[in-house]
Amino acid sequence: MCRLFAHQPQRDYESQTRSLRIGGHSTSIRLEMAFWDTLEEIAAKEGMSLAKFVTTLYAEVLDHHGEVKNFASLLRCSCLIYRAKATAALPDFTAAAIMDAAE
Repeated sequence: MCRLFAHQPQRDYESQTRSLRIGGHSTSIRLEMAFWDTLEEIAAKEGMSLAKFVTTLYAEVLDHHGEVKNFASLLRCSCLIYRAKATAALPDFTAAAIMDAAE
């Protein structure tokens, strides 16, 4: 089981700090590259730049909760939710499912 985790590319868990302007304020966010990649994918799917997507998400959280606590963690959790929903939408390609489909 650990091979699944241990053999992932080191680039995915290297962190990178990016400077962004959110709500007219400059800020820096440090995330692992796998999360930046996922956020870029989500933004592209939404037809937005990464900066626009992050700004929109920040504004929506602010509107909903009145404040934004630990935005970097919110971004990570958003990526996990996105990946989980994307995975759930994929068909089941287990051996049992393939055998069932063949019958």
